[in-house]
Amino acid sequence: MKYILVTGGVISGIGKGVIASSIGTILKSCGLRVTSIKIDPYLNIDAGTFSPYEHGEVFVLDDGAEVDLDLGNYERFLDVTLHRDNNITTGKIYKHVIERERRGDYLGKTVQVVPHITDAIQDWIERVAKISVDDDDAEPHVCVIELGGTVGDIEGMPFFEAFRQFQFRVGQDNFCCLLVSLVPQPLSTGEHKTKPTQHSVRQLRGLGLSADMIICRSQSKMDDDVKLKVSNFCHVDLENVINIQDCPSIYRVPLLLQQAGLVSFFARRLKLQISSPKSRTFLYKWRDLANRYDRAVEEVSIAIVGKYTKLEDAYISLIKAVRHAALALNRKLNLVWVEAESLEPVSQKKDPASYHGAWKALCSANGILVPGGFGSRGIEGKVLAVNYARTSKTPFLGICLGFQAAVIEFARNVLNWEDAHSTEFNPDASKKVVIEMPEHNPGQMGGTMRLGKRRTVFTEETGVLRKLYGNKDEIDERHRHRYEVNPIFVDAFSKNGMKFVGRDVEGKRMEILELPGHPYFAAVQYHPEFLTRPLKPSPPFLGLLLASCNKLQLFIERGCRISPSHEFGSIAQSDSDDEEVIAYTHSGATEDDM
Repeated sequence: MKYILVTGGVISGIGKGVIASSIGTILKSCGLRVTSIKIDPYLNIDAGTFSPYEHGEVFVLDDGAEVDLDLGNYERFLDVTLHRDNNITTGKIYKHVIERERRGDYLGKTVQVVPHITDAIQDWIERVAKISVDDDDAEPHVCVIELGGTVGDIEGMPFFEAFRQFQFRVGQDNFCCLLVSLVPQPLSTGEHKTKPTQHSVRQLRGLGLSADMIICRSQSKMDDDVKLKVSNFCHVDLENVINIQDCPSIYRVPLLLQQAGLVSFFARRLKLQISSPKSRTFLYKWRDLANRYDRAVEEVSIAIVGKYTKLEDAYISLIKAVRHAALALNRKLNLVWVEAESLEPVSQKKDPASYHGAWKALCSANGILVPGGFGSRGIEGKVLAVNYARTSKTPFLGICLGFQAAVIEFARNVLNWEDAHSTEFNPDASKKVVIEMPEHNPGQMGGTMRLGKRRTVFTEETGVLRKLYGNKDEIDERHRHRYEVNPIFVDAFSKNGMKFVGRDVEGKRMEILELPGHPYFAAVQYHPEFLTRPLKPSPPFLGLLLASCNKLQLFIERGCRISPSHEFGSIAQSDSDDEEVIAYTHSGATEDDM
């Protein structure tokens, strides 16, 4: 087993997750089986109770684990299925050690950070690295480990000490360390400053680790003399100083790393019997994605009516899902952020301008997306957005709370149940159309929701989403919710036009709703954004984008061919005999581009 540690210097949030994902992608393209581990030094057991503004999106895995959003990057880039133990937190490690101490496993010894905590970290990594993340259940060859935060953070000290020991435990040829560091470029001078990186390297070496490669993140391209300075002062070979400047899209990062000689570096450093990616299709795939992103001209605008719009990381998987669908259509995506609370009546708002601005943004979009969320703030704004989408025939997709908002809106304005609501927001409503799930444990918040991959069975053969999913009888998607549609009102909804076309395997829980006769009005209780892939856009999002481009009906008539005829295609528009068709093309990337 080969271990690659990716840590960061200067500041957090400089792209360690994308760098780690890209490294794994490159090594996987060389024929190696790759797994990933994300270490978060906070004391929480998992990310489930975080505010989206605190740590961004909570990503959910198949096994129901609520984890850091970087695991979403790993799954999307590597096309693998990770597990709850692929995310390590300080809370998990300490809980594990304390439970062992309570059982008497340490035979009365004084339990300390060294060796007990550091040993637990090393044991955890060695155990998880051997667990398959591919469909073939084969043991991985390489484990890419991202250590969150920055070098020198006090909460990360036990992990750095663990890795100091770990490099000797597994052997020099099986462990290497990469430092991702910011190289700022102050506007006052315009030159790249390497001193912060030098300090980070000095701190790392003081902790007993040496960087085998330094990946310098910068706003613009660094000159060779800056790289030489980093090499000289940080004790790293010049060829192992790599600059990754800000890119138009993250799809260029694997290309930049590959072009910088990452494969030959790992072959030398870890004694791997590999060469450049075995198939030229690796470069072809990522170059095509990057070119398609950069060259798209025709625009499609999607309004996201959310509660956490000040931080895009709160909706990172959602953004990826919409973008993957737009890439498949060769469309330039314009995301319009609408604060749900701003859509509520102006009499309740301090700023009338935000009210009018929010409604202008909503009404000008080609499609409307209402995502999930928790708490009562903004719920009425979401219901109003659903009402506009339904009555104006604007393509609409609701997810989780957006699904519940669609039910509430329909009950109020079609069934004329004026006080219809969810028990989450109004426990005293006479028409409780959304209720708490019976098995939910209100005594604890963490890990008590309906989480992870669950099966949905289609109950209607003519539903739009069933066609977009390839006419499957059932699908598996990931969930994260503790409220559901009240089953006693389902018949009333169905008789008045709202069709619940997907239910759980027992037929009791509503999973998918549609409004026949609407260009595209669909909502799902699950979170389809968690399973989106760059070359395999999630069907609900693909449907939203198709409808927003007025292509959905034609796509359905053509057989809903979601997969292209060749590996790296996209759904594009062309003209043939004055008839608009949907054809699969690539965006101009050829063998000469390699």
